[in-house]
Amino acid sequence: MKQRMITFPDGRQVCPLGQGTYQMGRQRAEEIRTLRRGIDLGMTLIDTAEMYDTEDLVGEAVRYCRDRAFIMSKVMPGNASYEGTKRACERSLQRLGTDYIDLYLLHWIGHYPFAETVRALVELKQEGKILQWGMSNLDVADMEHILSLPYGMECAANQVLYNLKDRGIEYDLIPWSEAHRIPVMAYTPLGEGRLKNHKVLTEIARLHNATPTQIILAWVMRIPNVIAIPKASILLHVEENASSLGISLTEDDLRKIDKAFPPPMAISVYGCNESMNF
Repeated sequence: MKQRMITFPDGRQVCPLGQGTYQMGRQRAEEIRTLRRGIDLGMTLIDTAEMYDTEDLVGEAVRYCRDRAFIMSKVMPGNASYEGTKRACERSLQRLGTDYIDLYLLHWIGHYPFAETVRALVELKQEGKILQWGMSNLDVADMEHILSLPYGMECAANQVLYNLKDRGIEYDLIPWSEAHRIPVMAYTPLGEGRLKNHKVLTEIARLHNATPTQIILAWVMRIPNVIAIPKASILLHVEENASSLGISLTEDDLRKIDKAFPPPMAISVYGCNESMNF
């Protein structure tokens, strides 16, 4: 069966399952092997950020397969002035050991005006230092603001908190993003590992000859516009994650999950100040 892909505004496509790197670096050699294995399994999108202190690790992991990797990094809000964004990007490029970043995001809202940050992002794209730019932890109103700015329609993605316990974006942000054809990236899709022992997920996993982790990831990826970016620090975990791509949840599965983890009935607060891709 042909693998479903996520299409960005510029036409580039990626697998709906990526690789997070937050809090990596403790077992560097194993983590590099794991990231490379993930790329071999089709999980070419790798998420990092200047705040994570993992850009050099990602750069080493993709050194001999850069053409197959889709690197995403982020500028911290405190650095997101016009000049600061440009300087931060240059530092990230140096740490990554690459000439370009595939997707560069504002990590979360800071005190610099969106217009200032976006102007820098647009120029970085024009200079070829980034191929696309986007946002992280923005709600619908903020995204509407971004799109209203000069070149704002170039915004290629929004990375936000999304998992079974944090479903707030289903109420408004996901429908809005689908209507505007802007992919949503789900960080902490596994809920920091707290969800995998839930009785309902264990039952559904047994029916699919899968693990609860794989069921959770399949659930996140059930929405055509959503990319899940869990972290996997060892080979066993990245291979477990990759197997979720072959799982199709049934309507009965989804009903059981909705009963155990009710969808939002109104707009709720979502997002946070630090991306945690567990």
